[in-house]
Amino acid sequence: MEYVNLGRSGLKVSRLCLGCMSYGDTSRGWHGDWVLSEKESRPFIREAVEAGINFFDTANMYSMGASEEVVGRLLPEFAKRDEIVVATKAFLPWRQAPNAGGLSRKSLMQAMDDSLDRLGMDYVDLYQIHRWDESTPIEETMEALHDIVKSGKARYIGASSMAAWQFAKAQEVARANGWTPFISMQNHVNLLYREEEREMIPLCRDQGVGIIPWSPLARGKLARAWDESTVRSETDGFGKMLYTQNVDADRAIVEAVGKIAEARGVSRATVALAWHFAVDGITAPIIGATKDGHIAAAVAAMSLDLTEEEVESLENPYAPKTPVGVASTAPRNWSLTLKGK
Repeated sequence: MEYVNLGRSGLKVSRLCLGCMSYGDTSRGWHGDWVLSEKESRPFIREAVEAGINFFDTANMYSMGASEEVVGRLLPEFAKRDEIVVATKAFLPWRQAPNAGGLSRKSLMQAMDDSLDRLGMDYVDLYQIHRWDESTPIEETMEALHDIVKSGKARYIGASSMAAWQFAKAQEVARANGWTPFISMQNHVNLLYREEEREMIPLCRDQGVGIIPWSPLARGKLARAWDESTVRSETDGFGKMLYTQNVDADRAIVEAVGKIAEARGVSRATVALAWHFAVDGITAPIIGATKDGHIAAAVAAMSLDLTEEEVESLENPYAPKTPVGVASTAPRNWSLTLKGK
């Protein structure tokens, strides 16, 4: 396993981050039948630790908190707290009530305490805002995050999908007031969605912000043949929303991944993840693991050096898309579809 600094911070993270959205409880939240129970999740947490992964990402809204509970119970079985990096997120509502969500001072303070209770930890290493909150002044959000860090409840802060100008504004607000800045950006980047290359990735490179892409395999589309489907692909409503544009171009990219995988004798997932390591500035793609071989395929990607010709064959079919996956482009009620709540 390789370890690098996350952005310009001194925090050392593995080049792979295990995303824990798939671990939790199918009866809680909107994720569908593809979420694994605690018992089913245990082998993947263990395999990740044994592979050298020290970076684990969850969120307060994954399975409505059950993901944090599972992660908090399982990680201590396989790793010492000071040897792992635990990241969680806040913004999306945990209950349909005023102040039960968003990035106000009240909401963030409550969300932080609730996450620590579920995780069974005294602090998280990386506390991230899940999306931009248009209803709260960014000054209020950044000061609250700064106070959370100074209280010892979080070591660092990060952000997730938003417009580049919004991220730049948040960083400048922190700088101007002497508050804690973001060290990482968790954004939507993969071979089927490269709109972040326009502004966000260059901004992060210039400012020394670590990039930890979510959905590096495009919800699994890059890990299987175009016409194949899975339980998740059939039930993941948010995933279906992400990849509806320029499907002919997407299919050509998926086919290019398959050709390289066959020629190299590796999995499609390995090829698609290897592309991330060929992109300057990407620190650690956030991988999912729900089946045997998922983690091994991801680890193999770190040692698969794609040739310039292979990279060109993967990138050339791409057709630009209208941005998706950020708060300003998502349906207004997307975060309020809570099963059993």
